[in-house]
Amino acid sequence: MRTLIPAAAAVVLLALTGTGPAALAAPEPPGVIVLPEATGAEGIAAGKQGTFYAGDRIDGDIYRGDLRTGTADVFIDAPDGRVAIGMVADQKNNLLFVAGGGTGDAYVYDTDTGAEVAAFEFTDAGFVNDVTLTHGGAWFTNSNAGELYFVPVAKDGTVGGFEVLDMSGPAGEAGPGFNLNGITTAPGGTLVVAHSSLGELYTVDPVTGMSALVEGVSVPAADGIEIRGGTLWAVQNRFDQVSRISLADDLSSGTLDGVITSPDFQTPTTAALFGNTLAVVNAQFFYPADPEFEVVLVPVR
Repeated sequence: MRTLIPAAAAVVLLALTGTGPAALAAPEPPGVIVLPEATGAEGIAAGKQGTFYAGDRIDGDIYRGDLRTGTADVFIDAPDGRVAIGMVADQKNNLLFVAGGGTGDAYVYDTDTGAEVAAFEFTDAGFVNDVTLTHGGAWFTNSNAGELYFVPVAKDGTVGGFEVLDMSGPAGEAGPGFNLNGITTAPGGTLVVAHSSLGELYTVDPVTGMSALVEGVSVPAADGIEIRGGTLWAVQNRFDQVSRISLADDLSSGTLDGVITSPDFQTPTTAALFGNTLAVVNAQFFYPADPEFEVVLVPVR
C-alpha cells in the first residue's frame, strides 16, 4: 500500500525539465489518490474545479474525487453487468459519457445527481474503449472494428440517438489484438485516435471518416490520449509511462519531446488534464499483488 499524499501538493509540483526525449521523472513525492475498495480501474475524466471521475472496469461503478482534498468515493453504483472503461465529462451540460468495453455498450450519467441519462447498445461484436467530446457530441472508439460511434448532444443538453461512422484509410483497418484505443479532439474538431498494437496515431475527419497516419510518432501500447494546443500526451500502459508529443500545425506529423515517468505508475491507462497537472489512472494489469487502484498526479512540464 502506498502512502497517500495530499493532492494539493501535486498542484504545485516543480515543472519537469528537459529538451529531448529523455525520461522526465516526476518530482518526489508525487500525489496519489486511492479509489477505495475499487475492484478495477481504467478511465478518468476531468470535471469542474478539480473534480474528477474514475471508473471501475470490473463492476462499472463511478468514483468522484477531488484533487484539492486528495480523496475519492463511489458516486454512482452502476447496475449489474456494466463495466466502465474510457470516459469524458461534458462540463457544460453536466454529463458523463462512459465506454462499456466488451459489453459493446455506452452510458451517459448526470454529474449532478448520478442518474442515468441514456444507455446505448453500439455493437454486439466489439470493445467500446474510449470517448472524446466535440462541439456536437461524444465520439467512441471500438478496438475490434474500424468504426466510431457518435452520440449527439443538442444545445440544451439533450442526448440524441447514436450514429456509426465507418472509417477509411489506416484507422479503418482492424487487425489482431487491440486496434483503436484512445481518442481525443484536436483544435478545429479533427479527431485523433491511438492504435495500441501498432503504436501509431491517426487523424480522422469526423464528417467523412477519412484517416491519415501522424508521421514520425511511435507510441507502442498506446492507451488513453490527451491533447492541448499542439501537445499530445499518450499513456503507454505496458511501459509505465506517458509520452509527450509535439504535433505539427496540420497534425500530419509529430515529434517526441519527453517521457513522463513516476515510481507510482503501475500500468497507467488513461489521463485527464488539470492545468499543468496530469491525473493518470493505474489499472494494475501487470501488478496483481497490489490490490489498490489509484489516480497518480504528475506535472505535465
